[in-house]
Order: sequence, then structure tokens, then C-alpha cells
Amino acid sequence: MAVIGTGQAHGACSLLHAAGTGYGASLSLDLPVIVKALDKPSKRELNDSDNLLKSVVETWVGNNLSLPEGLEMQDIHWAVASKIPQNRGLKSSAAVSIAAIKALCEATSTELEDAEIVSLSSQSQINAGVSITGSIDDSWACLTKGWKLIDANAEDITSGVIMEGPGPNSDDWIVLIVTRDARTSRPQLEDFVPMYQEFEKALIALQQGEVFNCLTMNGRAVCSVTNDIQGRKISNDAFINGARASGLSGSGPAVVIVIPSILKNSVERLKSVIVRMVPKEQIIETKFLSLDSDELEME
Repeated sequence: MAVIGTGQAHGACSLLHAAGTGYGASLSLDLPVIVKALDKPSKRELNDSDNLLKSVVETWVGNNLSLPEGLEMQDIHWAVASKIPQNRGLKSSAAVSIAAIKALCEATSTELEDAEIVSLSSQSQINAGVSITGSIDDSWACLTKGWKLIDANAEDITSGVIMEGPGPNSDDWIVLIVTRDARTSRPQLEDFVPMYQEFEKALIALQQGEVFNCLTMNGRAVCSVTNDIQGRKISNDAFINGARASGLSGSGPAVVIVIPSILKNSVERLKSVIVRMVPKEQIIETKFLSLDSDELEME
């Protein structure tokens, strides 16, 4: 067994669910993913129940991209190391597909633009049935740092980027994620229609640069869509205990809580409150992945 290519990506949380208004945005998180392409099966069991990685290879070939010399689609095998809990709304599918595409790029000495990688990731997720919108905003957030506001109905990936931002400073904020138990079902597009106005308010907040207000308002709207009473309670308790923002990510069930890093006592107090509702193993502490000034100048 040989590693023929390696790719990396990271998780993200929702700022704006694209099913709400047709506009979506996600924010990069320090939840790393490494995917390795192999020429023989790994001894470690691969958890890919949705056949996402198979879909990545099929999408790659379907876009007239070459596989490593001498290998067919069925000859590509995978190994995944991920810090992102699956089926929680933390963009694990987008991150794994991005990392897998980058691994194929390395394996074939193929150079792709970021927008091309995002396009392949989106196609792979739709074909695997793990996304109802294409998750273009998720793929951008898992590939790059910060956030991008995406028009999910745009004609192409590049023109679909409406706005973007560097993201909150990584050193200024602590991100707590309450993962809870994995979701067993996903809401459908029509479930979001009654909450359109609430998602629109979150969109306006983001357009005005109010990233945390957007995260919170979007999270409340998704709680209503999914009838997630516990998620709403966790978010409310977070604000009582010093959080600056809190809301459901994706279609849930993960709740993302943002606390100023100077409020260490609030973080510990909030953890003690949350463990009354969920096991402590379901609480993750991490940070944002934001663009620094040097990276902004390069762009």
C-alpha cells in the first residue's frame, strides 16, 4: 500500500443557511482534516457510509480530470483522519471532499484554482446526497480561511461570491461547540420557507458586517425549522453566561458558542452548565481560522 496523494482541509460553522434565502455563508474553524489517497485499501476501517469519497472520484473523472497513471476509479482507496464530528452540521462532508480533491491533485500533479476545487466539492456532495444546496459556502470555508457570502443560484462559482470577510480574530475568541448526538435526518428545502423573513434578517446583519448577530439569528431560525428546543435552550444559557454569539450550525444538531477569550471564567462556568444537558465528551473547545493582515494583503 502506498500513499499517492495527501490533502488537508478544516471544518466550519454556519453563519447563514443557504436553504433559508438562497444565500449562504460559513466561517472557518480549527477542526483539521487529512485525507490520503491510496493505491491499496487501508487496514483501518473507513467510515464513509454516504459513499462521498466514491462520489469525489466519479466527479473528478466526470470533469475529464485524469487519474494516476495505471489506476482506474475502483483502484483509488482512502484514509481519513478528521477532528470534525460527522452529521452535526460542522461541514465534515465539505471538508473531506475538499481534502480528497486536493489529494487527487497531488497524486496527478494537477493544479486547480480554488473555485474549481469548490465546484468539484459541491458536485460531489450533491451526487452523494449529503447536501440539499450544494454547500458552496461550506466548501469555500473548508478550503480557505474567513467567510464568503454565496449566492447558491449563481451561474458559476466565482460570480457567486457576493461578499467576503477575514473572520473574527482567532486570538480574541474562544469557540465552544456542543456537538450533541448525531442527526438522524435532514430538513427539506420546503421546511425553511416559513422562516424566510428570519433568515433574511440574518442576511442583512451579515451584509452590515454583523457576523456574530448573523450567526445567532440564523441559529435561532434553524432551531425553529428543526423544532430543536434543546438547541435553543443551550444558546439562551450561553448568553446568560457571557457568550457574544450562539446558534445552531448547518441543520444541527451542533450548537456553536462564541465567548471573548478574556472571559476564561465564563467559559468554565458555561461548560458546567452544558454538562447538565449533554455528556462532557460532546463539548469541543476550538477557535476560528481567520485571515491575518499579511494574507489579506496577498489577496
